[in-house]
Amino acid sequence: MSLILYCLALITSFYLLAEVSDRYFVVSLDKIAERLKMSHEMAGATLMAIGSSAPELFVAIISLIRSGDHAAIGVGTIVGSALFNILVIIGASAIVRNAKLMWQPVVRDFVFYALSVAALFVVLGDGLVTWVESLLLIIFYGGYLLTVMNWKRLFNFEDGDLIDEGYENPTLKGWKRIFIPLRYALRKMFPHPKHYILTFIFSIVAIAFLCWVLVESAIGISMIMKIPEVVIALTVLAIGTSIPDMVSSVIVARQGRGGMAVSNAVGSNIFDILIGLGFPWLIISIVKNEPILTNAASLNESVILLFASVALIFLTFVIYKWRVNKKLGYILIFIYVAYLAREIIGLYYPI
Repeated sequence: MSLILYCLALITSFYLLAEVSDRYFVVSLDKIAERLKMSHEMAGATLMAIGSSAPELFVAIISLIRSGDHAAIGVGTIVGSALFNILVIIGASAIVRNAKLMWQPVVRDFVFYALSVAALFVVLGDGLVTWVESLLLIIFYGGYLLTVMNWKRLFNFEDGDLIDEGYENPTLKGWKRIFIPLRYALRKMFPHPKHYILTFIFSIVAIAFLCWVLVESAIGISMIMKIPEVVIALTVLAIGTSIPDMVSSVIVARQGRGGMAVSNAVGSNIFDILIGLGFPWLIISIVKNEPILTNAASLNESVILLFASVALIFLTFVIYKWRVNKKLGYILIFIYVAYLAREIIGLYYPI
């Protein structure tokens, strides 16, 4: 009975996270970006990245402050989410619509992403994270932001996305109708969209609470089914917290903005690694005045796979002359399914 309740809590939380992130949090951040007169690129690298990566960030924070040794949940969720983003989100975006990418921002983001993955591999190498290592990750993200701000000035490129103004978001139908009461409750709980600062605050609180439910449910399922927490994080939590990213990326890809979909996936991963892990690690290590024990040695293989997937996709973009199509999309999704199958089979038949 407890297992069923934990699973229901997971499914409901995943849905509510997607709704809160897409309908309230990201919208309020967009309004704030307009008020601050930020460029689209700068807003995407900062506020939009925070919006789409908020679930992973809060999962990492909650897993660290919860009593007991659960740090691997936060790391596993972000590593697993990064794999999902780079393979499934880019793959799904390529399937729904072909796109021609601008090579300049793609090169920039992939270079920083590869360096971020390499930094994560080094930091996790000895299983301990110091406040100096955490601070360096955050500083590196600051360097990424400075690069984003000046990249157009260096290369003078224009946005190559062609927006399909006739596209409309799909209507709510099928199994999603069972969540209508939850959607109604959210509309009643949240303030009017014009009060975007208040909506932003409400969203932060809601996402934090839902991520707490996710962590508690994941720990409960792990204990009942005797599955390592890091495996639950790499698979179930990683996919669930990436749902908002996938929904928004597929929508903009259908609109003809494939470049934005790719940038969203890669940019979110950079934020996840450098801030989603670096910030909680820095705060906790300073408060406790000691290094953080991650117990994430089992993640080394996934991090290596993550780096390999980055190199593979970048090389594929070069070969396809910065175009994405359905064939590439199916290949990327197949690679992720094979990875999931290997993780699950490895639970019962360790290699």
